[in-house]
Amino acid sequence: MPSRVLPYPLFDADNHLYETEESLTKYLPKQYRDAIQYVQVNGRTKIAVRGQISDYIPNPTFEVVARPGAMEEYFRNGNPEGKSRREIFGEPMRSIPAFREPAPRLELMDELGINRTLMFPTLASLVEERMRDDPELIHVVVHALNQWLHETWSFNYKERIFTVPVVSLPIVEKAIEELDWCVERGARAILVRPAPVPGFRGPRSFALPEFDPFWKRVVEHDVLVTMHSSDSGYSRYTSEWEGADQEMLPFKTNTFRMVGEWRPVQDAVASWVCHGALFRFPELKIAVIENGSSWVAPLLETLADVYKKAPEGFGGDPVAAVKRNIHVSPFWEEDLGELADLIGVDKVLFGSDYPHPEGLAEPTSYLEAIKHMSEEHQAKIMGGNLARLLSV
Repeated sequence: MPSRVLPYPLFDADNHLYETEESLTKYLPKQYRDAIQYVQVNGRTKIAVRGQISDYIPNPTFEVVARPGAMEEYFRNGNPEGKSRREIFGEPMRSIPAFREPAPRLELMDELGINRTLMFPTLASLVEERMRDDPELIHVVVHALNQWLHETWSFNYKERIFTVPVVSLPIVEKAIEELDWCVERGARAILVRPAPVPGFRGPRSFALPEFDPFWKRVVEHDVLVTMHSSDSGYSRYTSEWEGADQEMLPFKTNTFRMVGEWRPVQDAVASWVCHGALFRFPELKIAVIENGSSWVAPLLETLADVYKKAPEGFGGDPVAAVKRNIHVSPFWEEDLGELADLIGVDKVLFGSDYPHPEGLAEPTSYLEAIKHMSEEHQAKIMGGNLARLLSV
């Protein structure tokens, strides 16, 4: 039974599945089979992308994982003792079927009190950055992942689990093909990385006019665009400051990276208005997931100042456009009332990040963060807003 009974259904904007080893390889065409490999290093299985071993996800098989909510105390009270990530995570657990398959997950959702959820992949976040110089390969691997995701979970499992396929944009025509393929099979939301788009001419913003045919098709399909925390490639900037060239290692303490942790999403949202896509496509529905909300107020303040000085550089009021199109799933430890006052309660989404260690072991405990709000506003944040965005 759920830990508490609520007068409204919960629609979680941020649940995760743990992929199996075949998720990136099963549907890869033969000529690309060497692009993704699992290799043994000192008795441990690692993933190698085009022959380069990645430590971005320390255990890419997910056979053993950190316990859900293992970092709750860390986020609630900080880390005054200076514990390592391993000490904070505590004793790991073996993956259970509910982390891997939809039917057991529904049973677990019932126990947790979750009615419906968006279900994000986990391993997918490493793909695009490690193939940034090969746009063709990105599209091939992303499609292989989406084929596995659809076969294993479907994109709409019993109107309760809505998995979120990845769509990468390097080649616009291929991005549209992928979008169409996913929507035809029931996808209600897509995952677009909050980062410049790799391409043959180098990276560039997804909000530039060259991507308008894609966003036009997104509007026609009426799907939700999610921008989930990922490897946005910003390690190359921190590496320049630190004099070392290394990939993003999210589970290794790096205070300099932590200072600018939300810079990628701040830049991504700024790009939506500075490069004009939100003015050309005001019907777009965008949800920023697992990026917190500490960046929102400073960004809106900066945009307001820039708009005051250079209104000719925008297609309209950028602050109004962000508040119109962008929905935010804040972290439970943040001031949700303050965020609701800033962008409107209709734009705030509950997300538990279950079963990741950074998330909540009991998703319904998120209610503690908004218990001071009216029941009407709670119902919107805890599910009503997301149900409206997905038209379910």
